[in-house]
Amino acid sequence: MGREREAPQRPQQQQEVSYTVEQLVAVNPYNPDILPDLENYVNEQVSSLTYSLDANLCLLRLYQFEPERMSTQIVARILIKALMAMPAPDFGLCLFLIPERVQMEEQFKTLIVLSHYLETGRFRQFWDEAAKNRHIVEAVPGFEQAIQAYAIHLLSLTYQKVPRSMLAEAINIEGLSLDKFLEQQVSSCGWTLEKGHGQVQLVVLPSNEFNHPELKKNTADSIPLEHVTRIFPILG
Repeated sequence: MGREREAPQRPQQQQEVSYTVEQLVAVNPYNPDILPDLENYVNEQVSSLTYSLDANLCLLRLYQFEPERMSTQIVARILIKALMAMPAPDFGLCLFLIPERVQMEEQFKTLIVLSHYLETGRFRQFWDEAAKNRHIVEAVPGFEQAIQAYAIHLLSLTYQKVPRSMLAEAINIEGLSLDKFLEQQVSSCGWTLEKGHGQVQLVVLPSNEFNHPELKKNTADSIPLEHVTRIFPILG
């Protein structure tokens, strides 16, 4: 009796299942085989102006297990993207996973200084330091715009009105470029302009619960109705 023929094997490439980087991170975040995919994903985030903190933290953890495979260029890009995510605490989360010997390299010391200036709202010092290190920060497109957005966010939490000169210092724009920027904000973001003492131009920022505390809801107003109804049987 003849031997039965075995079913033909499918080509290897047809048997493999394609996974996204997010799926790889979720399924097996400590698998060193995904390290090249994560590095490529960092470069993709840079070129596509996207961001994934989870994937970047996963890569930094893998570098801890295999330090000989660490790319300092990739690590620098991760930290720059984390700076761009402020006020989120991403920079500190990433820095915690980077060995101290690596942090002592000049480019990382610069990024740490820039982070400190941003956290403390020292924008003039920040922009001066960034200008001296354009070769580092300009490796990631959108860096300047992201920091400007953060600066405006910080000002809007603190002030109802800011002098034009203060805004110019915070976002590193002045002259005709600032005029054009203000026109855009007035037309699309609800900003207004007015004259202050000594003909100083003031920028009136949109109201929020931080620069106008009276807008903040009372705690009682923020409790969902279903939570209140659950209290009554307990009180009874």
